[in-house]
Amino acid sequence: MALSSRMPDLSAFEVLLAIARTGSLGAAGRELGLTQQAVSARLSAMEAQTGVRLVIRSPRGSQLTSAGAVVTEWADQLLDVAGHVDAGLASLRTESRTKMKVVASLTIAEQLMPRWIVSLQTSATRAGREAPEVILTATNSEHVIASVRDGSADLGFIESPGVLSGLRSRVVARDDLVVIVPPDHKWVRRSRGVSAAELSQTPLVVRELGSGTRDSLTAALRTVLGDDVEQARPALELSTSVAVRGAVLVGAGPAVMSRLAVADDLAVGRLRSVEVPELDLHRDLRAIWTGGRTPPAGAVRDLLSHISSTATTR
Repeated sequence: MALSSRMPDLSAFEVLLAIARTGSLGAAGRELGLTQQAVSARLSAMEAQTGVRLVIRSPRGSQLTSAGAVVTEWADQLLDVAGHVDAGLASLRTESRTKMKVVASLTIAEQLMPRWIVSLQTSATRAGREAPEVILTATNSEHVIASVRDGSADLGFIESPGVLSGLRSRVVARDDLVVIVPPDHKWVRRSRGVSAAELSQTPLVVRELGSGTRDSLTAALRTVLGDDVEQARPALELSTSVAVRGAVLVGAGPAVMSRLAVADDLAVGRLRSVEVPELDLHRDLRAIWTGGRTPPAGAVRDLLSHISSTATTR
């Protein structure tokens, strides 16, 4: 229920309590750091607002009326509760500056977040500041979006393309997807790679539905082949990038993965990449949050600012 316009604010109740304690407008002013005239004006405004006479003024001091005594008891209880709320809010502000819950898609959680977090902690230590505590959960992009929306995460990182209704976002990095196969796969011998149509018709080792990598591949195929393109049934559907990589290594089928996740395998030849000239497999990696255009103050904003600064200096 909304409060009426007759309800004074907390500062007015503080003035009334000070008058009750000291018995004088002047003494109440000294206690609150106000002039006697200011205290008198605030008391008069409170009495006019409430429609209740609260204090009797006289040359010998100020005395509460019977109604003023009752209101003073209520004010004491009200300010006690307000004090607890104020302390609780201060604690929450402190926590928001020093701790945050982050949910990130697997590629970002495994390949980028460790570097970002360690770099942030190192930077804070060098500057003599306390580094924020980051509680990180890795999942797929669909679950990241749900966690940020329901408030169980302060900040999310996703790979999925598309519009995010009700969420704010910022590009924090860019990534390439790459088609990977074992060194003895028939596609390795093709100088021109494979077509988008052949890739869509080939059973792939894939992540589960809701994965940003899987969604990005589907979006790329639809751009070239049309929205009604039908992809082959997966050879295997797995829940982690590590499992997908392992399945490709033992010959379960090709896969499309982040280059970040298989860079070492490609460098030493454990896996080979296959070109798909028709497809644009570049993608943006985004941070997401709820609220205003500017990320929430505190640890969230500190982390995103640090990521931006390290990206521009690399």
